[in-house]
Amino acid sequence: MKQPVIPDLPGRAHGLDALRGSAILMMVLSGIIPFGVLPAWMYHAQVPPPDHAFDPGIAGITWVDLVFPLFLFSMGVAIPLALNRRLERGTRLSEVCTSIAGRGVMLFFFALFLQHVRPAVLQPADPESWPYLAGIAGFGLLFLIYTRPPAMWSRNLVRGLRIAGFAGAIAMLVFLQYPDGSGFSLYRSDIILVVLANMAVFASLIWLATRHRPLMRLGLLAFLAALMLAANEEGWVSAFWNDSPVPWIFRFDYLKYLFILLPATVAGDLLHDAMKKGYPETLRGNNRQSHRKLMLVSLAGAALLLVVLTGLFTRHVVAAFMVSIVIMGSGLWLLRHTSDETERLFRILLLHGTFWLLLGFFAEPFEGGIRKDHATFSYYFVTTGLSIWILVPLMIWIDVLGGRRRLSLLIQNGQNPMIAYAGMQNAILPVLTLTGLHDMLVGLTVFNPWFGVARALLYTLLLAIMVRFFTRKKIFWRS
Repeated sequence: MKQPVIPDLPGRAHGLDALRGSAILMMVLSGIIPFGVLPAWMYHAQVPPPDHAFDPGIAGITWVDLVFPLFLFSMGVAIPLALNRRLERGTRLSEVCTSIAGRGVMLFFFALFLQHVRPAVLQPADPESWPYLAGIAGFGLLFLIYTRPPAMWSRNLVRGLRIAGFAGAIAMLVFLQYPDGSGFSLYRSDIILVVLANMAVFASLIWLATRHRPLMRLGLLAFLAALMLAANEEGWVSAFWNDSPVPWIFRFDYLKYLFILLPATVAGDLLHDAMKKGYPETLRGNNRQSHRKLMLVSLAGAALLLVVLTGLFTRHVVAAFMVSIVIMGSGLWLLRHTSDETERLFRILLLHGTFWLLLGFFAEPFEGGIRKDHATFSYYFVTTGLSIWILVPLMIWIDVLGGRRRLSLLIQNGQNPMIAYAGMQNAILPVLTLTGLHDMLVGLTVFNPWFGVARALLYTLLLAIMVRFFTRKKIFWRS
């Protein structure tokens, strides 16, 4: 039987999947593009070429600085969708809290183990073949640990596979050695995944406590802002904020990303309410006038992204602000008269995004201009607003304009982000290196940096196709 283009996953928000897939693939791409030889807008703004020395005095952001907030925002939107589904099935609150804690532990183990088995960590300088084989072996063990089993599998089989996976992983952690002569360390972990583990726990618990009071949830951000500002001054807040009994897994500084996660959960609440009313199944009509209007709204979102990133990077902030107001105003004007629940959903989401983006522009001069490192308040607000103005066009293209098949590669990678995140360093690059293809392709593309970008795009496409294969086979990693 022919496999479906996208697995039939009930209750999926495919626009959100596409946003998550875009973020994870751009994150992978940004990590493998040629180092030091491309224009500055191809790297993090604060680590410009050619030396990539960190300079916190540089203001501005690039597309690379946007990918992590996009992924955080996707996580935040998904929290109400996932937890509401469990609560509506009658799961007890205590069980939900236990599952949240368990997810945090599993994500931290993922961060810990993955960093220990990356070939570049095992042998960063001219590695031999064994680090790549170890990386592939670690990738295989992750399948045993994190694959969501089909319903027909027995509990004993699932338990046995996971025990085998953990046993193999622990053995690798015990016996692997690193270039400095050290072995396993709790401090050797993927910082991005550690932050995600913290955010998965804290944002989920906050949502549970305020699920019927979204304004209270957003009000917590005022207290968070006060703590962050006070932490820059001498006193008890600074001593409290800058200390942690377990710094290898938690630092109070990670809570700053709640400025992205908590607004995202509000968007998730709106999407959940719309899905309960039948979204996106309610969009099957042929209202051409509505479709044309929504197409223009989606184009406004694409234009807004280009204007904001270009203006903030080149430091034409006032011009970017004024043009952004025109674009956002035009998009909202098109939705001034909503004809159905779907258009009302899009209008409310875009109003939500407009608020955060305007707040980010107003805060932009504060702290010396927008920066990812060290992150400014403007950075949180701008990236939150842009995330919404990207999400809505994706929902329009996929659910209204019938682009689900054309964007299926993004959707399928968004449904399997853990495999996508681990797959490049522990599968694609090791296989290409061991077969000699990587050296050959490097030799063919070394003469021009943009050829190197093309090579990175090819590798990212190979990863996306690999993830699509597993998604079509309904093999998902879940924490």
